[in-house]
Amino acid sequence: MEPEPTETQPPQLAVAVADGIATVTITRPAKRNALTPDMWRALPELLARLATDPAVRALVLTGAGDSFSAGADIGALREPGDAIQDLSVRAEDALAAFPKPTLAAVRGYCVGGGAQLAVACDLRFAEEGARFGITPAKLGVVYRSSSTRRLVALVGPSTAKYLLFSGELIDTERALRTGLVDEVHAVGQLGRRVGEFTRVLAARSRLTQAAAKEYATGREDRDAYWDEQSRGSGDRAEGVAAFLERRTPRFEWTVGG
Repeated sequence: MEPEPTETQPPQLAVAVADGIATVTITRPAKRNALTPDMWRALPELLARLATDPAVRALVLTGAGDSFSAGADIGALREPGDAIQDLSVRAEDALAAFPKPTLAAVRGYCVGGGAQLAVACDLRFAEEGARFGITPAKLGVVYRSSSTRRLVALVGPSTAKYLLFSGELIDTERALRTGLVDEVHAVGQLGRRVGEFTRVLAARSRLTQAAAKEYATGREDRDAYWDEQSRGSGDRAEGVAAFLERRTPRFEWTVGG
C-alpha cells in the first residue's frame, strides 16, 4: 500500500483577478483538493467580497493540479452532528447566489462536495478524462433538499437518481450527454477555452447576465425591478449604438448599480 502524499502547503482557496475574471482555485493537491472545514467556511465570505468588486465580471472555480475536488475531507465527517454538511451547503448556496456568471473548470476528479460546488456554478467545462460522482450513498449521508433540487434542475430526475442512489462515477461523455457539463475539451485545451469564453462573458452586458441568472433560477417577481434597471442603465442604447457603428460596446451597469 502506497503511503499517503505529504501536504507541503496549507490548504487554501487561492484567488487571482485579471481582465475582469476572478479565478478561485481550490488548493490542496496532495488530497485531490478535498476541502477542510476552514475552506468551506471561507468560501461564502470570499464570494461576498468578489460579488461587490467592480473589477470582477465573472468567476472561474477550479482545482490545483490534476483534480477539481474530491469533496469534503472525510476525516471531518467523523465529527458529531451535521457541521460539515451545514458548511458545505452554505458554501454551495453562496456560489449559486453569486450575482455574476460562474464557470467550473474541471480536470480529474469532481466528486462529492466538489461536484456539489460544480453543480452550483452556472456552467461547467471539463477536460477529457474527468470523472464525476455524487457520493452521499457511499457514506450514509442524506443529501440536503436544496442540493438535490439543484441537481435535478440541471440533469433531470432520472440522472439525479442514478447519481444519488449509486454514488457511481461517470465519465465526461455521459456527463455531457446528461447535461452535467456544457463542454468537454481535449487534454491541455481546457485552460485556453475557459480563458477565451470568459473574455466573451466579460465583454457582455452585466445587466442582461444578472437578470437572466435570476430568471433562470426561478425568480419571476422581478420584471419591474429589471425594467427599471434597464431604463436607467444606458446598456440598451449603448448596445444598439455599438452594433450600428460596428464597434465593441462599453457596458457600464454593475451589480448593485
